Amino acid sequence: MFADHARITLRSGKGGNGHVSFRRELFVAAGGPDGGDGGRGGDVIFEVDRSMNTLYEYRHRHHYYAKDGEEGGSKRCHGADGEDIILKVPEGTVVKDAATGKVITDLSGDNTRQVILKGGRGGKGNMNYATPTMQVPTYAQPGGKAIELDVILELKMIADVGLIGFPNVGKSTLLSRVTNAKPKIANYHFTTLEPNLGVVDLGGGRGFVIADIPGLIEGASEGVGLGHDFLRHVERTKVLVHVVDAAGTEGRDPIDDIRKINEELFRYDPELAKKPQIIAANKTDLFYEDEGDVILDLIRESFKEDGIPVYPISGVSGAGLDKLIWAIADLLEKAPQETTTFASEFSTEDLADEEVRLDVRMLAPHEYEIVGSRIEKILGYTNLDDEKGFAFFQKFLRDQGIIDELEALGIEEGDQVHVADYLFDYYK
Repeated sequence: MFADHARITLRSGKGGNGHVSFRRELFVAAGGPDGGDGGRGGDVIFEVDRSMNTLYEYRHRHHYYAKDGEEGGSKRCHGADGEDIILKVPEGTVVKDAATGKVITDLSGDNTRQVILKGGRGGKGNMNYATPTMQVPTYAQPGGKAIELDVILELKMIADVGLIGFPNVGKSTLLSRVTNAKPKIANYHFTTLEPNLGVVDLGGGRGFVIADIPGLIEGASEGVGLGHDFLRHVERTKVLVHVVDAAGTEGRDPIDDIRKINEELFRYDPELAKKPQIIAANKTDLFYEDEGDVILDLIRESFKEDGIPVYPISGVSGAGLDKLIWAIADLLEKAPQETTTFASEFSTEDLADEEVRLDVRMLAPHEYEIVGSRIEKILGYTNLDDEKGFAFFQKFLRDQGIIDELEALGIEEGDQVHVADYLFDYYK
């Protein structure tokens, strides 16, 4: 079953806690601390699987959790890292933050693998906290917290050409005649409830991928019917082929139909209406006597100023299909070749930053610790051996309110402060 939309909950793994233990061996009178570090939590990773073309499996299972890291052990044993969880998705899947609707990543083109949530860091064991003045540290660092996030998955099909038009105008029949696709075809409205892909092979290395976009209706841009679900598949196409029932077999006006669909495209996204178009005037085998030339001339005249060419065809008999296919190929060569991709608007790294942005605690009398990803980043590009660099770091601590936090906890001059792999003596 085809599915192009799903909402799921993700959670990265929690980091394992650091361990508190002391070396206990025969003939060793005062073994030092040997508590090992905890393992990091597992990441949540999305990866493109080109054999997939649906998000169906995500419609039934809604929670995906990476494994937690293990706690450190005695004898300086490092806890095992939590196992990552890798979620396979079709190419063209866009991952969005469910709360804001902002794009996290677009898994298309060269972007075939993306870490969405990073696991929590492993906590440091008490072996890391031994100092000349604190030789028996009875504390260890807890592991970093897991991050949970609700996301929406949207599959925006990747095809060179999109067949658009009202229901029952013959798009599926056309697709089956010119490609290797075998869509289900029936003579009733909304017979196509899912996009179908096919490959047109022109020989000599020329060809293109064509998609039958389910029939659009008025109000599609506002979500009427399955409008939004269908329109998202038009976004990546380079050329649009507008299929109309030129014979008006159901009493519809083909010119009015084209204008209404183009208006829906514009309302959904003005850029869609700018894509190169070709009109495929279908069902010409059903014209009455000489009316065909009159109708085709009216369609051509109506869209002449828009520069949209009209090709009469019959999906049933195959008349005019060769000319249409070569015209599409020529138009594709002139169209912009870049595949539409959606830029990231939401960084999940910010979630990790928020989780450990400011964590100041007393480890023991006269012993304190500051944990925070922003602090660690500052240390990464600050030269603490340089006077100006150290002054910059002190200003950062004060601006972030960290000095106030330490003083509120009762820090005194000469007390020790752990920050990442650094150990500082506190002085005002």
